[in-house]
Amino acid sequence: MSAPHAISRARSLALIGGAAALGSCSSSHGNAIAIGSKDFTEELILGEMYAQILENFGMPVVRKLDLGGTQVAMEALLRGDIDLYPEYTGTALITELKLRPQKDAAANYETVKREYETRYHLTWLRPAPFNDTQALATTQTVRQKYHVTTLSDLAKAAPHLRLGAIPEFTKREDGLPGLQKAYGGFQFKDIKLFDIGLKYQALMSGQVDVVVAFGTDGQIEVDQLYVFADDKHFWPSYQAAPVVRDATLQAHPTIAPRLNKLAPLLDDATMRGLNAQVDGEKLDPADVARAFLREHSLA
Repeated sequence: MSAPHAISRARSLALIGGAAALGSCSSSHGNAIAIGSKDFTEELILGEMYAQILENFGMPVVRKLDLGGTQVAMEALLRGDIDLYPEYTGTALITELKLRPQKDAAANYETVKREYETRYHLTWLRPAPFNDTQALATTQTVRQKYHVTTLSDLAKAAPHLRLGAIPEFTKREDGLPGLQKAYGGFQFKDIKLFDIGLKYQALMSGQVDVVVAFGTDGQIEVDQLYVFADDKHFWPSYQAAPVVRDATLQAHPTIAPRLNKLAPLLDDATMRGLNAQVDGEKLDPADVARAFLREHSLA
């Protein structure tokens, strides 16, 4: 996710306190459906897809994309500033709900679906099968030089390596602190912090040896990077789905069946390819979304 549009999937803080009051706020954008997104490539593509699908059915839409990280998007949803946005099951479990994820992706989805409804009056629609899990990546040259293939290998080799990270990764429980607890080690020689739009550039220019990545990053394909195997299965599944205010679904019940048609079309290879069109070919997320939806008769 290294395009100018691509910024980190940022950590959210828990919003349990006051969530019920926020969840009851009314929408502030009239009859239009306000669609939000976080501030990285994949979210922008998904947000555009949601918007264009609904527009194709004649529904008025307001785009409020590129909002920021998870906390910003979630607060906007609870306030009624937006009606829906794409969220990830792993992010919801760990950073929002503060729950321990399970190995089974379906079980994780059912947990976040249940808890979001109970706590926030929000509905998770159908999840896409792709898994945008967190990861660490490097060049083939670095991998071969240090003979590292798994996260266990990397944990031991870390004192010789420089990590390129986003600020949230050094703090969040599904980031560096969690890795250190799960694997031991991971004491890097140096940690350099970057905007996510610059981290792959830093890796390819030799400023760092390893970078924080996500499983469907287009740049993995563009730069032919190596992604370390999570041999202890530290990271859970990160499936994306539209999260919608209950009040919005009550007012517009056709949103769910229309957006649910998109989910099964988005597997790992497809999502990585769409991201690569933005990150590598520098196409606009709206154009990438439009071409894909037209190909599948959704817009």
